[in-house]
Amino acid sequence: MAGVIWSSTHQAVVVLDIEGTTTPISFVSDVLFPYAYNNVHKHLVSTFDSPETQRDIQLLRDQVMQDLAEQGSSPGATPIPPENVSSKEDVIDAVVANVKCMIDADRKVPALKELQARKSSVTFGHIWRTGFTTGELKGQVFDDVPLALEQWQQSGTKTYIYSSGSREAQRMIFASTQHGDLRRFLCGFFDTSIGHKRDPQSYKEIFQFVGVDDPSLVTFATDVLEEAQAAKEAGLQAVILLRPGNKPLPADHTDFRTISSLASL
Repeated sequence: MAGVIWSSTHQAVVVLDIEGTTTPISFVSDVLFPYAYNNVHKHLVSTFDSPETQRDIQLLRDQVMQDLAEQGSSPGATPIPPENVSSKEDVIDAVVANVKCMIDADRKVPALKELQARKSSVTFGHIWRTGFTTGELKGQVFDDVPLALEQWQQSGTKTYIYSSGSREAQRMIFASTQHGDLRRFLCGFFDTSIGHKRDPQSYKEIFQFVGVDDPSLVTFATDVLEEAQAAKEAGLQAVILLRPGNKPLPADHTDFRTISSLASL
């Protein structure tokens, strides 16, 4: 975007959440998570000795130790023993128990999101990749999304995704939607490696990355009030999506514009 001068009246950048914004919440809770939940053990057995899987197990082991040290932060957390003192089967059983515990709790921890990102490993993203590759899984977006993305691209508006899911998982969803591959309309993907979605600093980092002159030229669309509040505190514009299946907004959401379709953005 170097060398581009944006008018102060031009909506230079749109940043979109996924779950509850571009994609029904039911897709994540009713399709992706159950698919991962039911395939964790199989993927562990088939990829256990790979360097990627071993790195992922260590990430999860570290996260579990942190959870156990912080009492009550993750009910059901189980220590994952090191391979040099336990059998492969015991390690697999402990990893499966913790991954399923995290899925049940809808954890948003960095270690779990990192586990989503690489091919042929043990949890979400690795399992999802297999599902998308075989055609067992297809991405899903609301019907207004493709048209909005295309219109923004034609008008010169840059569009990015910011989700708690890994960037790899985000790409998989948009690569295989019922409307085809939508990645051609997207300029990039942000995940929680840039910061928590309820932290204003995350949105300040996004503003610095996309390269416009003022944060008010960036509009963030989400279904979560706290995320909208964080974006607003960082100087961005923020709107809240009212989609089927989304949780009702609290009474103090009136500071934000609400829309039911990206066509209204």
